[in-house]
Amino acid sequence: MSLDPTTLLAIVGMAIGTYLTRINGLVLVRRFPLRGRLAAGLEAVPGAILIAVIAPTVLATGIAETVAALVTVLMARRLPTLVAIIGGVGCVVLLRALSAGR
Repeated sequence: MSLDPTTLLAIVGMAIGTYLTRINGLVLVRRFPLRGRLAAGLEAVPGAILIAVIAPTVLATGIAETVAALVTVLMARRLPTLVAIIGGVGCVVLLRALSAGR
């Protein structure tokens, strides 16, 4: 297997760009006081990103994924996040196994 220098340069360039984006975000956040709407907005970012990543899968796949997502949301309202994620994964595995057996 060989590695094309152009491909390697592209990978390294993307890695540096990603790293600089993350570091610049941390540097900028430290320069401004985090209170009020800014703090609330930044606290909402992880959840918004998670929904943006998960929603297409939930809406564009089968019933097992949709039901498992609903179960995960319901579990997350009462249980720790890790427990809800494990429950959601278990639910989708179980539902896929049950639907494959038909």
